[in-house]
Amino acid sequence: MTSTLTHFVDGKNVSGTSGRFSDVDNSATGEVITQVPLASADEMNAAIASAKAAFPAWAATSPLRRARVMFNFKALMEANIDELADIVVAEHGKVHSDAKGSISRGIEIVEFACGIPHLLKGAFNDDVAAGIDMHSMRQPLGVVAGITPFNFPAMVPMWMFPIAVACGNTFILKPSEKDPSLANRMAELLIEAGLPEGVLNVVHGDKIAVDTILDNPDIAAISFVGSTGIAEYIYARGTANGKRVQALGGAKNHMVIMPDADMDMAADALMGAAYGSAGERCMAISVAVAVGDAGDKLMERMVPLAQALKTGPGMDETSEMGPVITAEHAAKVKGYIDAGEKEGADLLVDGRTYTAPQGYEGGHFVGATIFDNVTTDMSIYKEEIFGPVLSVVRTDSFDTAIDMVNDHEYGNGTAIFTRDGDSARTFASKAQIGMVGINVPIPVPLAFHSFGGWKRSLFGDLHMHGPEGVQFFTKLKTVTSRWPTGIRTGAEFSMPVLK
Repeated sequence: MTSTLTHFVDGKNVSGTSGRFSDVDNSATGEVITQVPLASADEMNAAIASAKAAFPAWAATSPLRRARVMFNFKALMEANIDELADIVVAEHGKVHSDAKGSISRGIEIVEFACGIPHLLKGAFNDDVAAGIDMHSMRQPLGVVAGITPFNFPAMVPMWMFPIAVACGNTFILKPSEKDPSLANRMAELLIEAGLPEGVLNVVHGDKIAVDTILDNPDIAAISFVGSTGIAEYIYARGTANGKRVQALGGAKNHMVIMPDADMDMAADALMGAAYGSAGERCMAISVAVAVGDAGDKLMERMVPLAQALKTGPGMDETSEMGPVITAEHAAKVKGYIDAGEKEGADLLVDGRTYTAPQGYEGGHFVGATIFDNVTTDMSIYKEEIFGPVLSVVRTDSFDTAIDMVNDHEYGNGTAIFTRDGDSARTFASKAQIGMVGINVPIPVPLAFHSFGGWKRSLFGDLHMHGPEGVQFFTKLKTVTSRWPTGIRTGAEFSMPVLK
């Protein structure tokens, strides 16, 4: 019998009351495994009210005590990582090793948040003028919210709530309705770690829940990861309502392969970057730009590797790539393969021909796909496919390769593979992209740096986690103080000038 998920509000599992539900299926089998409630505006507003009520006491809790909750949470996440990975595999479809790795990357953000007493330290100057001292502090915003996508149900929420909560805010998490269960489990572990009730609330839903977050005046800031169209909508409506917003959108990440590159290294890197997590990563490499004779060398290696890639259910330890998230998304990805053929690209490996193993015929599988001789006017080059489809573009010029990277509307991540330091340094300097890898295919920053793209991959000024994450979830206050010393100078009516 299909189970029904709950919301998690004020430290408790709360049944949905809207009467609206959405099916959550096992991506490898297509079978419905649970139903997720879709919150009404009243349900979302009640959760926001709970977070608002919890804020004063949590904001007044010392950063050291908040850090201790994060230490406890880190330990609980590590102790339960296999169980958590199983949830990701069942609902999302990632292979188990990838699911576990993504949770580990999220735990790194928790580790960073454990340093919040240091991260919130302000600056101090004594005697900036006669008898006057000045210091700064960073204080929490209030109730903040995160709206997260399906592709990383653990890691992306953990880009947000550990830092937000450690900074003294209370948090509303609206996870994807496609793989929602892990959010509830993390909330339960946070309560076990010592987080007070109401500080983190999980509310499931669709556009009604999102719009309520965008419009409720008690929400001070919103962090979002998803497609560019929705990111732009979130940013426009949220900022129009006076909220601080960071909205990460889509990507079309290029890897430039120079003729002098270690081709075996480049091919192995490209396999993982293009087909890991079935290409459902905002940092996936979906375009390989082969310079000079690198194209033939690369294809000699890539085609047999892609043909041999083991695709199957995530819990099968031999699987290297799992299914995509839904049947609808599988059909969309296959539609792009159809379009690439019609537009004249050379289809070297066709993922539409994949046959699922016995017992998994209903799964949402698309095999590894490679198009060669792709041109920049084709839809498979211009649009984010978010699936295991690699487009190979050939050029004779390093400068043209850089122009391709810079001319695309997205600016999330890019990489270059080369042995030449001058090419690498020039690429890193000239690429108009937020995250650059040199002989590193997926340059996702570690927790103590910040994650984010440029151009239409990011709406807002501040990137996620790291130092900019702390900035996003706090506001700066500067205090200027003078204590009576017996010196009286009388009233001053001009602009104060330090003397």
